[in-house]
Amino acid sequence: MNDNKFVSERGTIEDGVIIINNGKIEDIGTYNELKDKLKDISIYDYKDKVITPSLIDCHCHLLEYAPGSLYPVTKQTYLEAGKVLLFNALLSGITALGEQICGSPICNISIEEYMKVKDEVPLKIKFSLNSITIGTSDLSNYTCLNGNEQVDKNMLSNIDIVSEMAMKNEYPGENIFINATPANLPISEVPRAGEIMFTQDELKCIVDVFHKNGKKIGVHVAGKEGIDLALECGVDVLHHAHDINDNQINLVKNNKTSIVATPLGGTHLTPNLPSDILKLVKKGIDISIATDAYLPPAAYLNLDENKLYGSEMLMFIAKPSMELLFENGFNENECLALLTYNPAKILGLENSIGKLDIGMSADFLVTDGIPGLEITKIEQILCVFVNGQKLIER
Repeated sequence: MNDNKFVSERGTIEDGVIIINNGKIEDIGTYNELKDKLKDISIYDYKDKVITPSLIDCHCHLLEYAPGSLYPVTKQTYLEAGKVLLFNALLSGITALGEQICGSPICNISIEEYMKVKDEVPLKIKFSLNSITIGTSDLSNYTCLNGNEQVDKNMLSNIDIVSEMAMKNEYPGENIFINATPANLPISEVPRAGEIMFTQDELKCIVDVFHKNGKKIGVHVAGKEGIDLALECGVDVLHHAHDINDNQINLVKNNKTSIVATPLGGTHLTPNLPSDILKLVKKGIDISIATDAYLPPAAYLNLDENKLYGSEMLMFIAKPSMELLFENGFNENECLALLTYNPAKILGLENSIGKLDIGMSADFLVTDGIPGLEITKIEQILCVFVNGQKLIER
């Protein structure tokens, strides 16, 4: 595959070539370096286009919450609608996802039914098994193990429940909600959103169960009290981390904690601003940007607040932060890592996706510019390749 420019581990390569064999990158370099290897193989020539790793959204709710929020579905059509949303993600240049199973009042679908979907679609999906508290007046508690049945708050820290979640968990998503969530509801319906749900002893016990099972743990968290609690208890990944302060950022750095930023929204507090993300990157913290789709948008994004936004917004919500990073001396690859390599690490897939390098899966985009940094419209993503196969072509 020959093109004018692509973004790789080597930096930006002008007039570059990727050689693909059995779905993986066999070689990568300039045309002059690799031209002798191009005989007798099929060639795609993308001339003046840009090739980058495909995008990764490591925190979303496309299968459990979104279908019932967007479509008039029943249980019989629920996962079919979810597959439509997965295809929309693929159209948006996203080829790997971190999907949450929290337990939902909307529809009673089993963990096994959700997980089966990943064998039916051409995306790479990791599932986070969670419990959730919705900040209604009486607090509404659910776990992925209890479907659409409400549970008592003490079940959220029940060792048997936590142990089963940990054993089946595939990546550190928002495994528990330290703060009760708005869950897309207006504040009038969730007056207790943001309330802390666990004592330090309860949270430390939950973290220890995950670690004893050889699993990292991620949490939904925002605000000083919740973030302090997460860091004190050794949580591995902070999802949202809205309103994190400088002292906490230093602790995140020292603890080697990762952060998944959600500029679209997701908690009771103002979401991650570009200045917040710049500060984290300057500290050398692994930070990813994710959609938490589908959500109504934060007010500062100047979008329709009555609409739910999803995968198509990943580049849009990342652009202000990526531009600010670039203005502060970070190169194209470092900016793009927020949507590619860093979320690959969150999913535990950094050895196969997230960058263009020899031995990596041939998952990449052909575009009119660097996603997020130079382009935000999905129409500017011309081709999407997964395992060396062209799945989307505009």
